[in-house]
Amino acid sequence: MTPDAPILFFDSGVGGLSVLGPTRALLPNAPIVYAADSAGFPYGTKTEEELASRVPALLGRLVERYHPRLAVIACNTASTIALDHVRAALDIPVVGTVPAIKPAAEMSKTRVIGVLGTEATVRQPYVDNLAREYASDCTIVRHGSAELVALAEAKLAGEAIDQAAAEAAVHPLRDTTDLDTVVLACTHFPLLAEELSAALPGVQFVDGGPGIARRIAWLTRDQQWPNEPRGLAVFTGHQPSELLTASLGRFGLTRVETL
Repeated sequence: MTPDAPILFFDSGVGGLSVLGPTRALLPNAPIVYAADSAGFPYGTKTEEELASRVPALLGRLVERYHPRLAVIACNTASTIALDHVRAALDIPVVGTVPAIKPAAEMSKTRVIGVLGTEATVRQPYVDNLAREYASDCTIVRHGSAELVALAEAKLAGEAIDQAAAEAAVHPLRDTTDLDTVVLACTHFPLLAEELSAALPGVQFVDGGPGIARRIAWLTRDQQWPNEPRGLAVFTGHQPSELLTASLGRFGLTRVETL
């Protein structure tokens, strides 16, 4: 393993930055390739068949091009649908992203937990299994929102966010009695932390980003890193705007390419 071999992060858009951030904190010199499938965005409204085909094929192309030491599917929707397919297709370690139901159950006092993700994620049997294994004594309220994904993308692109739109997007959770904990089961949603806290006052939020970062650090614990960090953002569709490019720079992604 050469020090220059990057960690590959993959998402439909900019949501995976919520996983890259805590990873950067633990591994500040790690070279990063962040791939956003902007040509396929959004994933949350696609069928399981579409994603099970698209994600492994695209990750295969990225691995051939950038030769990463590790791949991170920093997207709950892609992970819950295509993780097994990707692991079968690639010969490098692959870390997935799953809803943080276990830590949410450990945190909740009222035993009423919300799972806030995309429509594709919240309907997956994977969520049923996590709830059954780790939160069998809890009431689980699921809500899928494509609107929040769009709001997160807009926020990173420098656009002003309408708080009323964020509140409307989580309206069913606002009406849930005794709700005290919400799982952010989409990597886009931690990017809206301020808006979601205002929309759901008194609720505690949990997401998988910090835990994934610790997993990445453990898997690469004896590996060498370059002396200077490097970061590349790759888009499968159009080039990002200047404002989005500036946001990427704050995560150490100082170069941009299209695939």
